[in-house]
Amino acid sequence: MIQVYVSTTETQLTVLGLKQHKLINPVKNLQDYLCPEHDRPLELFCRDDQTCVCVICSVTEHKLHNTVPVEEESEEKKNQLMKTQTDMQQLIQQRIKKIKEIQQSVELRKINNEKEKAGCVEVFADLMRSIERCQCELLEVMEQKQKAAEKQAEDLIKELEQEISELRRRNTELEELSHTEDHLHLLQMFPSLCRPLDTKIWTGININTGVSVETLRSALSQLQETLHEKFCINVLKRIQKYTVDVILDPDTAHPKLTLSDDGKQVRYGAIKHDRSGSDKRFENYTFVLGKEGFSSGRFFFEVQVKEKTQWILGVARESINRKEKFFLCPDDGNWSVWLNNENEYKACDSPNISLSLKVKPKTVGVFVDYEEGLVSFYDVEFKSHIYSFTGQSFTEKLYPFLGPQTNVKGKNSALLIISSVTYNE
Repeated sequence: MIQVYVSTTETQLTVLGLKQHKLINPVKNLQDYLCPEHDRPLELFCRDDQTCVCVICSVTEHKLHNTVPVEEESEEKKNQLMKTQTDMQQLIQQRIKKIKEIQQSVELRKINNEKEKAGCVEVFADLMRSIERCQCELLEVMEQKQKAAEKQAEDLIKELEQEISELRRRNTELEELSHTEDHLHLLQMFPSLCRPLDTKIWTGININTGVSVETLRSALSQLQETLHEKFCINVLKRIQKYTVDVILDPDTAHPKLTLSDDGKQVRYGAIKHDRSGSDKRFENYTFVLGKEGFSSGRFFFEVQVKEKTQWILGVARESINRKEKFFLCPDDGNWSVWLNNENEYKACDSPNISLSLKVKPKTVGVFVDYEEGLVSFYDVEFKSHIYSFTGQSFTEKLYPFLGPQTNVKGKNSALLIISSVTYNE
């Protein structure tokens, strides 16, 4: 289709409705700029009906409506468009930024995965060496058992042969005596030859031909324990490289908690501190959070709990209820382990899970893998696993979460202390 543009000057002289009105820039479809009812220019905008009208319309059917010049409304709409455009550009930039974050996350994940693969190879190589060593030890035990059995058999055979020789000698003497005609000699020799020989009772004497089932079970149990210990040592060694510097946030501490100046220690005290004016503070329970939260990646920290009879520690999401009551469980935004009554350990889940620990931990390590939805607890000194929350879904920042608990007559007055971690490659 061929589009024809008409000069506004020429059109104004020929179109009756446009006479006596100002000129406009050249446009196509001039009839779109005229009121279809009054054949007058659409110079006004009705904000009530959101439509363009002419002067006659503004004093007739739109008489009581809010009308403004089209130029004024156009400028306002332009401003709205510019604001919308700015908002759109911000949305675009946000999404471009998110794409970069995702790409960086994937790249970081790839780098970490390569490191993890190398770490796993190292761990399993170490485990294989342990298996080979245990296998050699077991084979050596079996070889020693075999040599001992052979030596035992050799000694027994020698002893048996000696007894056989003695029995044959006695039998020969008895044979000769039974045919003698020398009655006096027979009577003289009879008592000594008929006396029983000093021989061993061989019934029930057997050779230990190999390693018993009990020995094998014991060896395998020892091997399993060694492998488990070795695995935990390697795992703890790998996760300690994600150690973060935790400093406790006094703005979150319950009024009865006392923090050290460096933010590394916390204890429960009878004195209630004046700590008003913080929306982040715990009011109902004696907890405190770390200053820094984490919304991606992995992090690890250690807390000394020795000499305490009660404590709670783990991580909590940013929106955990600070002012009202809540439950110790993931549904209420916290993942923690709890010591109660000196030796009752529990994983704070729904319901709580009782934990059986061989020894009382002195230092507890807390490891979080945000993307994997993992929160794990370790006995640092004995390098053993305590408990893990798995398959969690994190959408907020996670903060270190410590509760020294109340103390009765000073029984639980010891500090919870953030430990410094020395990681060795």
